[in-house]
Amino acid sequence: MVSAGSTTLPRTPATGGVVISVDAMGGDRGPSVVVAGIAESAEKNPDIRFILHGPGAELEALVARRPGLSVRCDIRDAPGVVTMGDKPSQVLRKGEGTSMWSTLESVRQGEATAAVSCGNTGALMAMSMIRLRKLPGVNRPAIACLWPSRNPQGFNVMLDVGADIRADAQDLLAYALMGAAYARNGLGLARPRVGLLNVGTEEHKGRPELKQAHELMPASAQTANFDYVGFVEGGDLPSDRVDVIVTDGFTGNVALKTGEGTAKLVGDLLKEAFGKSVLSKFAALLAMGSLKRLQKRIDPRRVNGGVFLGLNGTVVKSHGSADATGVSAAVKLAFQLAQSGFQDRLAARLAQIHAGAETDGATPTEGAS
Repeated sequence: MVSAGSTTLPRTPATGGVVISVDAMGGDRGPSVVVAGIAESAEKNPDIRFILHGPGAELEALVARRPGLSVRCDIRDAPGVVTMGDKPSQVLRKGEGTSMWSTLESVRQGEATAAVSCGNTGALMAMSMIRLRKLPGVNRPAIACLWPSRNPQGFNVMLDVGADIRADAQDLLAYALMGAAYARNGLGLARPRVGLLNVGTEEHKGRPELKQAHELMPASAQTANFDYVGFVEGGDLPSDRVDVIVTDGFTGNVALKTGEGTAKLVGDLLKEAFGKSVLSKFAALLAMGSLKRLQKRIDPRRVNGGVFLGLNGTVVKSHGSADATGVSAAVKLAFQLAQSGFQDRLAARLAQIHAGAETDGATPTEGAS
């Protein structure tokens, strides 16, 4: 079922369940992997429906190969593609008619609760800000990711990891509020612990904006239902000392890429070590169960998906190189956030903060999660 999103109001998929809008184009592996990923999600969760955006004829053929997927998937014909090499400024001028634009439009029109895309991060953020707009009180949206940790929930939240390389004290405070809301609704933490990433835990260390944010955090924590643990260091990212790590997009992106590279290095070194001799191969066989559990714990595909926070709509950015498992993980994250009502709660929280700042500069009393 193909409809031209540019000429007619698109039809919503079969009634019932949560509708996720998915950009089939822009990823490194092409639309076949995206379709395989949503098919995997559909098989696991009967409550998900999809609106799939891209070249109609191509997507219709791919969906037809997946038994049962067509009745849960509406295809929107959007022939244009935003490539990884496109500059955000170019995409904003010529983006209409692309699969990314169409994907966000379904969320803006209220047809879908969340959007998922494997495309160009900068272009996706720029287009999201134009089509969905920022929430009141948000100067700079942020990208939040889940970081494997020693905490019982298995992950910590870190933001910003690449939306904007700059962040002043007020931005960092907004990131703390958004990150705490994400941890409550995404990880089920009633009162998340928030830390501010710095080069040391001493109060005299760090850039001026970090020191200013450090002074603002305690008052906001009291009224915004989170605990502020102070400055944290790079070694605390996977620790059980904190649940939410707040930083600017430059630092966060460097940390994220470093963590991903380190995880891959550890995996490669383990394979090399266990393949050195017959005895090491036998040892690997004996330890197979433990190794598989370790691989699953640090597998980046399981937490694939950075969430754009601070917009009038939920957008999940999947890795451009994601395989079907990675796409399915991003869809699962979008579904969980949509089902929890996260977006409405975050908007209510930020509206309260914004209203209080406009009236008398004080943070309002506790309300939305």
